[in-house]
Amino acid sequence: MRKGISAVLALLLLSVLISACSGGNNNASPSPGTGEPSASQPAESGQPKDGGNLIIAVGADPVILNPNYAGDRVSLTIDQALYAPLFQVNNGKKTFYLADSLTPSADNLTYTLKLKSGLTWHDGQPLTADDVVFTIDKILDEKQNSMFRENLIIGGKPVQAVKVDDTTVDFKLPQVSPAFEATLVQLTPIPKHVFENEGDIEKSSKNNAPIGSGPFKFKEYKSGEYVTLERFDNYFGGKPHLDSITYRIAKDTNAANLALQNGEINVKYLDPQDVATIQATNNFEILPYSEGRLAYLLFNEDSDTGAIAKKEVRQAISYALSRDELIQTTYTSSEYADPAKSFVTPDGLFHTNDVTSYDNDVAKAKELLDAAGVKNLKLRFIVSSGNKAQEAVSLYVQQKLKAVGITVELKNMDASAYGQKFVDLKSKDYELALAGYIMGYDPDAYRILFATGSNSNYSRYSNKEVDALFNEGASEADETKRGEAYKKLQETIASDAVMYPIAYTKTIVAVDKRYGGLEEAVLKPVVIFEDPSKIYLK
Repeated sequence: MRKGISAVLALLLLSVLISACSGGNNNASPSPGTGEPSASQPAESGQPKDGGNLIIAVGADPVILNPNYAGDRVSLTIDQALYAPLFQVNNGKKTFYLADSLTPSADNLTYTLKLKSGLTWHDGQPLTADDVVFTIDKILDEKQNSMFRENLIIGGKPVQAVKVDDTTVDFKLPQVSPAFEATLVQLTPIPKHVFENEGDIEKSSKNNAPIGSGPFKFKEYKSGEYVTLERFDNYFGGKPHLDSITYRIAKDTNAANLALQNGEINVKYLDPQDVATIQATNNFEILPYSEGRLAYLLFNEDSDTGAIAKKEVRQAISYALSRDELIQTTYTSSEYADPAKSFVTPDGLFHTNDVTSYDNDVAKAKELLDAAGVKNLKLRFIVSSGNKAQEAVSLYVQQKLKAVGITVELKNMDASAYGQKFVDLKSKDYELALAGYIMGYDPDAYRILFATGSNSNYSRYSNKEVDALFNEGASEADETKRGEAYKKLQETIASDAVMYPIAYTKTIVAVDKRYGGLEEAVLKPVVIFEDPSKIYLK
């Protein structure tokens, strides 16, 4: 199984919201399109056959079925089957999908993208360079509020997308940007003929029945129950094996695990605590893999109490906790998590864990709180109900902070409400949350999390030195100097205690043994499979 990481998904900060631990649903009624043999029946052959339905458990309803606005795990997982990317990057190598090639000019100021010929959208309309240019223009349009916009602003000026012919687009950069390919891999074309007259694409009703370019096309969505996609026979990568994929909305983890064991679900993320039970059935492949993901304790510096706006208070909270204890509490074993200190994940360029760390020193925590003049501090920790990882971490944090004189109130809410609370940059009624992200290999992607005023700066952190270092790193062509900028960034953010990094985690997914093609489908961060067209019933 592929162990590398795609560079896509810059905005997968919300992978945490519906954590790597998807849930189940107490409603045990069968999902549409089922009718496969039960999991207890042996497969007749390991060879591919066409037909059948794959049922994937997801932890909540999708937020939006549009890849350029999706930031939550569920929406991105479904969008991966609905919309084809231009290309992906695995282990430093490109796999081309809609594109045939991407070639930089000698001066690295122009990148020429060649599309495959004969591409079509699900409604039969041609997919051309016009759609690519339209997508870039709309991302850059401030009125469209795209989370990717700032990634296409280099040195204060926008990247220009220029149509050369129906299958060729030139991207003209205002200055050299080593991070540009990592930006482009995140962007997915959307159909111009569908969205060109929409004033607000994010809120458009056209997203409710999306027209994509991927291996499966939209069929039906029943809120709270399922989303079903059906095979797109004209997919450029070849007709998919499966007739359909159903994403079963499953919010209760225990009920979902039971449905998995009963054969009502074929694919599901697992909590480490549940691996042994599912493995004992002998009906599933248990596949742990690295997503290049960081799990961390988020500090909301802009809460209405102003409680943790002071760096010393954030440092004190960090000293009150033990990273090793948190890993054991949350992941049961170091097999599924490595201790984290830097905001850059180990798959990223210039990663170093050799940075300042505040960890496991109760005396120092009390000393810092006294020095800051803080007494009887009360903090609110928001928790997604039914998320075992979040519940375990919140109880641990509550206990450990009590030991240094800090009271923690746990605020439980369902996954959808939690997600909305987390991404609302105006939310001031909490101080703590368990968070996580997958940002890909180029560290410029992290600017949306830490640069002043960025649209995904959930900590509400601001440091002019950090802003300047991100700009320096993005525009520096010299590899050594670029590395120095990002290593300084890692140290600055670590010493400011912007977050409490916990672990670089592994994701665990269970896949029904009756399904094959997993190697070709490629395990992928956040969305499970890079190319679900390759999956088949044996």
